[in-house]
Amino acid sequence: MDFRACVRHWPLVGPLVVGLLVMGSAVAQPRAAPAVAPFTGTLQKIHETGVIRLGHRENSPPFAFLDAQRRPIGYSLDLCDVVVEQVGELLRQVPRVEYVPVSPSNRFELVKSGAVDLECGSTTASAERRTAFDFSPAIFITGTKLLVKRGSGIRSLRDLQGRTVVLTSGTVHADTVPRLAQRQKVAIQFVFAPDHDASFKMLAEGKADAFANDDIQLYGAIALRNAASDYRVVGDFLTYADYALMFRRGDAEFAEVINQAFERMARTGETRAIYRRWFQQRLPDGGNLNLPMSPHLEHVFKLQPLSSD
Repeated sequence: MDFRACVRHWPLVGPLVVGLLVMGSAVAQPRAAPAVAPFTGTLQKIHETGVIRLGHRENSPPFAFLDAQRRPIGYSLDLCDVVVEQVGELLRQVPRVEYVPVSPSNRFELVKSGAVDLECGSTTASAERRTAFDFSPAIFITGTKLLVKRGSGIRSLRDLQGRTVVLTSGTVHADTVPRLAQRQKVAIQFVFAPDHDASFKMLAEGKADAFANDDIQLYGAIALRNAASDYRVVGDFLTYADYALMFRRGDAEFAEVINQAFERMARTGETRAIYRRWFQQRLPDGGNLNLPMSPHLEHVFKLQPLSSD
Protein backbone atom coordinates (compact mmCIF):
# COMPACT_ATOMS: atom_id res chain seq x y z
CA MET A 1 0.00 0.00 0.00
CA ASP A 2 1.44 3.37 -1.09
CA PHE A 3 1.36 6.53 1.00
CA ARG A 4 -1.87 7.84 -0.61
CA ALA A 5 -3.64 4.55 0.08
CA CYS A 6 -2.50 4.68 3.71
CA VAL A 7 -3.92 8.15 4.06
CA ARG A 8 -7.28 7.02 2.50
CA HIS A 9 -7.54 4.01 4.83
CA TRP A 10 -6.20 5.76 8.03
CA PRO A 11 -9.65 6.06 9.62
CA LEU A 12 -9.79 2.24 9.62
CA VAL A 13 -6.20 1.18 10.36
CA GLY A 14 -5.06 4.17 12.42
CA PRO A 15 -6.63 3.15 15.75
CA LEU A 16 -5.31 -0.40 15.33
CA VAL A 17 -1.77 0.84 14.73
CA VAL A 18 -1.91 3.21 17.69
CA GLY A 19 -3.25 0.44 19.88
CA LEU A 20 -0.45 -1.90 18.86
CA LEU A 21 2.15 0.81 19.54
CA VAL A 22 0.72 1.46 23.00
CA MET A 23 0.69 -2.27 23.79
CA GLY A 24 4.26 -2.62 22.56
CA SER A 25 5.33 0.31 24.69
CA ALA A 26 3.66 -1.22 27.76
CA VAL A 27 5.40 -4.53 27.19
CA ALA A 28 8.81 -2.94 26.64
CA GLN A 29 8.51 -0.55 29.63
CA PRO A 30 10.30 -2.13 32.64
CA ARG A 31 8.44 -2.17 35.92
CA ALA A 32 9.59 0.39 38.47
CA ALA A 33 11.76 -1.19 41.16
CA PRO A 34 10.33 -0.99 44.67
CA ALA A 35 11.81 1.81 46.79
CA VAL A 36 14.76 0.66 48.88
CA ALA A 37 15.47 2.38 52.18
CA PRO A 38 18.94 3.99 52.09
CA PHE A 39 19.60 3.21 55.76
CA THR A 40 18.47 0.80 58.44
CA GLY A 41 17.30 0.90 62.04
CA THR A 42 17.87 4.12 63.96
CA LEU A 43 19.50 5.92 61.03
CA GLN A 44 16.53 5.22 58.78
CA LYS A 45 14.16 6.56 61.45
CA ILE A 46 16.25 9.72 61.80
CA HIS A 47 16.39 10.04 57.99
CA GLU A 48 12.60 9.83 57.72
CA THR A 49 11.71 12.08 60.66
CA GLY A 50 14.64 14.49 60.66
CA VAL A 51 14.82 14.06 64.45
CA ILE A 52 17.26 12.35 66.82
CA ARG A 53 16.17 11.81 70.43
CA LEU A 54 18.85 12.14 73.09
CA GLY A 55 18.12 10.85 76.57
CA HIS A 56 19.69 12.85 79.39
CA ARG A 57 19.85 12.80 83.17
CA GLU A 58 18.74 15.92 85.01
CA ASN A 59 20.99 15.68 88.08
CA SER A 60 24.15 13.75 87.26
CA PRO A 61 26.85 16.45 87.09
CA PRO A 62 29.15 16.87 85.27
CA PHE A 63 27.87 14.21 82.84
CA ALA A 64 24.30 15.41 82.34
CA PHE A 65 22.34 17.96 84.34
CA LEU A 66 20.24 21.11 83.94
CA ASP A 67 21.58 24.64 83.89
CA ALA A 68 19.88 27.66 85.45
CA GLN A 69 17.54 27.89 82.44
CA ARG A 70 16.64 24.17 82.80
CA ARG A 71 18.55 23.25 79.64
CA PRO A 72 20.37 19.90 79.53
CA ILE A 73 24.16 20.31 79.58
CA GLY A 74 27.22 18.27 80.48
CA TYR A 75 30.15 16.13 79.39
CA SER A 76 28.06 13.28 77.98
CA LEU A 77 25.82 15.67 76.07
CA ASP A 78 28.84 17.34 74.46
CA LEU A 79 30.03 13.90 73.30
CA CYS A 80 26.55 13.15 71.96
CA ASP A 81 26.61 16.44 70.01
CA VAL A 82 29.62 15.12 68.08
CA VAL A 83 27.70 11.90 67.33
CA VAL A 84 24.81 14.02 66.02
CA GLU A 85 27.24 15.85 63.73
CA GLN A 86 28.54 12.53 62.42
CA VAL A 87 24.99 11.33 61.77
CA GLY A 88 24.26 14.59 59.93
CA GLU A 89 27.28 14.13 57.65
CA LEU A 90 26.15 10.63 56.71
CA LEU A 91 22.50 11.57 56.14
CA ARG A 92 23.49 14.87 54.44
CA GLN A 93 21.02 16.61 56.72
CA VAL A 94 21.49 17.87 60.26
CA PRO A 95 18.85 16.18 62.42
CA ARG A 96 16.89 18.21 64.93
CA VAL A 97 17.69 17.17 68.50
CA GLU A 98 14.85 16.35 70.89
CA TYR A 99 15.95 16.01 74.52
CA VAL A 100 14.21 13.35 76.57
CA PRO A 101 14.77 13.36 80.36
CA VAL A 102 15.56 9.92 81.78
CA SER A 103 16.01 8.55 85.29
CA PRO A 104 18.10 5.65 86.60
CA SER A 105 14.94 3.54 86.64
CA ASN A 106 13.32 4.31 83.26
CA ARG A 107 16.37 4.89 80.98
CA PHE A 108 16.54 1.24 79.86
CA GLU A 109 12.89 0.99 78.85
CA LEU A 110 13.02 4.33 77.00
CA VAL A 111 16.01 3.17 74.94
CA LYS A 112 14.50 -0.25 74.28
CA SER A 113 11.13 1.20 73.19
CA GLY A 114 12.71 3.70 70.77
CA ALA A 115 11.61 6.78 72.75
CA VAL A 116 15.35 7.51 73.10
CA ASP A 117 17.87 6.90 70.29
CA LEU A 118 21.02 7.57 72.31
CA GLU A 119 21.27 7.86 76.09
CA CYS A 120 23.72 10.59 77.11
CA GLY A 121 24.17 10.20 80.84
CA SER A 122 26.33 8.30 83.26
CA THR A 123 25.39 4.70 82.56
CA THR A 124 27.70 1.85 83.51
CA ALA A 125 28.37 -0.50 80.60
CA SER A 126 28.33 -3.65 82.73
CA ALA A 127 28.61 -7.15 81.28
CA GLU A 128 25.01 -7.85 82.25
CA ARG A 129 23.72 -4.72 80.53
CA ARG A 130 25.70 -5.51 77.39
CA THR A 131 23.51 -8.57 76.87
CA ALA A 132 20.49 -6.28 76.37
CA PHE A 133 21.97 -3.00 75.04
CA ASP A 134 24.88 -1.71 72.99
CA PHE A 135 27.34 0.94 74.16
CA SER A 136 29.76 3.45 72.74
CA PRO A 137 33.46 3.31 73.56
CA ALA A 138 34.12 4.17 77.22
CA ILE A 139 33.70 7.81 78.19
CA PHE A 140 34.82 7.56 81.84
CA ILE A 141 36.35 5.16 84.36
CA THR A 142 35.11 5.34 87.94
CA GLY A 143 34.20 3.30 91.02
CA THR A 144 31.95 3.30 94.08
CA LYS A 145 32.87 5.27 97.19
CA LEU A 146 30.97 6.83 100.11
CA LEU A 147 29.79 10.39 100.61
CA VAL A 148 29.51 11.37 104.27
CA LYS A 149 29.21 14.51 106.36
CA ARG A 150 32.45 15.89 107.70
CA GLY A 151 32.95 14.94 111.34
CA SER A 152 30.89 11.75 110.98
CA GLY A 153 33.88 9.53 111.79
CA ILE A 154 33.06 7.28 108.83
CA ARG A 155 36.10 6.28 106.76
CA SER A 156 35.12 2.95 105.19
CA LEU A 157 32.30 0.49 104.63
CA ARG A 158 33.08 -1.25 107.92
CA ASP A 159 32.45 1.96 109.83
CA LEU A 160 28.83 1.73 108.72
CA GLN A 161 28.05 -1.22 110.97
CA GLY A 162 24.52 -0.64 112.32
CA ARG A 163 24.08 2.53 110.26
CA THR A 164 22.05 3.56 107.21
CA VAL A 165 23.26 3.93 103.61
CA VAL A 166 21.17 5.48 100.83
CA LEU A 167 21.38 4.13 97.28
CA THR A 168 19.76 5.38 94.07
CA SER A 169 17.23 2.93 92.64
CA GLY A 170 17.99 1.53 89.18
CA THR A 171 21.77 1.90 89.54
CA VAL A 172 24.43 -0.79 89.67
CA HIS A 173 25.15 0.20 93.26
CA ALA A 174 21.60 -0.65 94.33
CA ASP A 175 22.46 -4.31 93.67
CA THR A 176 26.20 -4.57 94.28
CA VAL A 177 26.71 -2.59 97.50
CA PRO A 178 24.20 -4.63 99.60
CA ARG A 179 25.79 -7.85 98.31
CA LEU A 180 29.23 -6.53 99.17
CA ALA A 181 28.13 -5.61 102.70
CA GLN A 182 26.65 -9.07 103.12
CA ARG A 183 29.88 -10.75 102.00
CA GLN A 184 31.89 -8.62 104.41
CA LYS A 185 29.32 -9.30 107.16
CA VAL A 186 28.65 -5.64 107.82
CA ALA A 187 25.10 -5.10 109.09
CA ILE A 188 23.89 -2.03 107.20
CA GLN A 189 20.37 -0.75 106.69
CA PHE A 190 19.88 0.26 103.07
CA VAL A 191 17.30 2.80 101.92
CA PHE A 192 16.58 3.80 98.33
CA ALA A 193 15.82 7.08 96.57
CA PRO A 194 14.54 7.65 93.00
CA ASP A 195 17.47 9.78 91.81
CA HIS A 196 20.81 11.20 92.95
CA ASP A 197 19.31 14.49 94.13
CA ALA A 198 16.92 12.62 96.40
CA SER A 199 19.76 10.42 97.69
CA PHE A 200 21.87 13.47 98.54
CA LYS A 201 18.88 15.07 100.27
CA MET A 202 18.41 12.01 102.50
CA LEU A 203 22.05 12.30 103.58
CA ALA A 204 21.74 16.06 104.12
CA GLU A 205 18.60 15.63 106.23
CA GLY A 206 20.19 12.95 108.42
CA LYS A 207 17.99 10.14 107.10
CA ALA A 208 21.14 8.28 105.99
CA ASP A 209 24.70 8.20 107.29
CA ALA A 210 26.29 7.74 103.87
CA PHE A 211 25.43 7.91 100.18
CA ALA A 212 27.13 5.20 98.09
CA ASN A 213 27.70 6.13 94.46
CA ASP A 214 30.47 6.43 91.85
CA ASP A 215 33.10 8.79 93.21
CA ILE A 216 32.93 11.19 90.26
CA GLN A 217 29.20 11.69 90.78
CA LEU A 218 29.77 12.31 94.49
CA TYR A 219 32.42 14.91 93.69
CA GLY A 220 30.05 16.40 91.13
CA ALA A 221 27.27 16.65 93.71
CA ILE A 222 29.58 18.48 96.10
CA ALA A 223 30.83 20.86 93.39
CA LEU A 224 27.30 21.59 92.17
CA ARG A 225 26.30 22.65 95.70
CA ASN A 226 29.62 24.29 96.65
CA ALA A 227 29.50 22.01 99.70
CA ALA A 228 33.14 20.87 100.05
CA SER A 229 33.28 22.26 103.58
CA ASP A 230 30.37 20.08 104.71
CA TYR A 231 30.89 16.74 102.91
CA ARG A 232 33.73 14.43 101.97
CA VAL A 233 34.20 11.35 99.78
CA VAL A 234 35.79 8.49 101.71
CA GLY A 235 36.93 4.86 101.51
CA ASP A 236 38.58 2.59 99.00
CA PHE A 237 36.85 1.78 95.74
CA LEU A 238 34.10 -0.74 96.42
CA THR A 239 33.52 -1.40 92.70
CA TYR A 240 34.91 -0.27 89.34
CA ALA A 241 32.88 0.82 86.32
CA ASP A 242 33.17 2.10 82.75
CA TYR A 243 30.62 4.70 81.63
CA ALA A 244 29.42 4.77 78.02
CA LEU A 245 26.60 6.09 75.84
CA MET A 246 23.80 3.54 75.51
CA PHE A 247 21.65 2.63 72.49
CA ARG A 248 19.52 -0.23 71.17
CA ARG A 249 21.23 -3.55 70.68
CA GLY A 250 21.81 -5.00 67.22
CA ASP A 251 21.84 -1.71 65.29
CA ALA A 252 25.18 -2.20 63.50
CA GLU A 253 24.85 0.81 61.18
CA PHE A 254 24.18 3.24 64.04
CA ALA A 255 26.98 1.65 66.09
CA GLU A 256 29.42 2.26 63.24
CA VAL A 257 28.55 5.97 63.09
CA ILE A 258 29.03 6.29 66.86
CA ASN A 259 32.41 4.59 66.64
CA GLN A 260 33.42 6.89 63.78
CA ALA A 261 32.53 9.92 65.92
CA PHE A 262 34.66 8.67 68.81
CA GLU A 263 37.59 7.85 66.54
CA ARG A 264 37.42 11.34 65.07
CA MET A 265 37.35 12.94 68.52
CA ALA A 266 40.33 10.87 69.64
CA ARG A 267 42.37 11.78 66.55
CA THR A 268 41.65 15.51 66.75
CA GLY A 269 42.00 15.78 70.53
CA GLU A 270 38.38 16.87 70.90
CA THR A 271 37.71 14.21 73.55
CA ARG A 272 40.35 15.72 75.82
CA ALA A 273 39.08 19.25 75.17
CA ILE A 274 35.56 18.23 76.16
CA TYR A 275 36.94 16.46 79.25
CA ARG A 276 38.86 19.58 80.34
CA ARG A 277 35.76 21.72 79.92
CA TRP A 278 33.73 19.69 82.41
CA PHE A 279 36.32 18.25 84.79
CA GLN A 280 39.07 20.86 84.99
CA GLN A 281 37.37 24.19 84.36
CA ARG A 282 34.71 26.15 86.18
CA LEU A 283 31.21 24.71 85.81
CA PRO A 284 28.29 26.98 84.86
CA ASP A 285 27.26 27.21 88.52
CA GLY A 286 30.74 28.28 89.58
CA GLY A 287 31.97 24.94 90.97
CA ASN A 288 35.14 23.21 89.79
CA LEU A 289 35.93 19.51 90.07
CA ASN A 290 39.61 20.13 89.28
CA LEU A 291 39.97 16.46 88.29
CA PRO A 292 42.78 15.63 85.82
CA MET A 293 42.25 12.67 83.52
CA SER A 294 43.28 9.39 85.17
CA PRO A 295 46.07 7.32 83.55
CA HIS A 296 43.51 4.56 82.92
CA LEU A 297 41.15 6.86 81.04
CA GLU A 298 44.08 8.45 79.19
CA HIS A 299 45.07 4.98 77.96
CA VAL A 300 41.48 4.19 76.90
CA PHE A 301 41.27 7.38 74.83
CA LYS A 302 44.62 6.67 73.17
CA LEU A 303 43.33 3.30 71.98
CA GLN A 304 40.08 4.56 70.49
CA PRO A 305 41.45 5.82 67.13
CA LEU A 306 43.08 2.43 66.60
CA SER A 307 39.82 0.47 66.66
CA SER A 308 39.27 0.71 62.88
CA ASP A 309 42.93 0.46 61.79
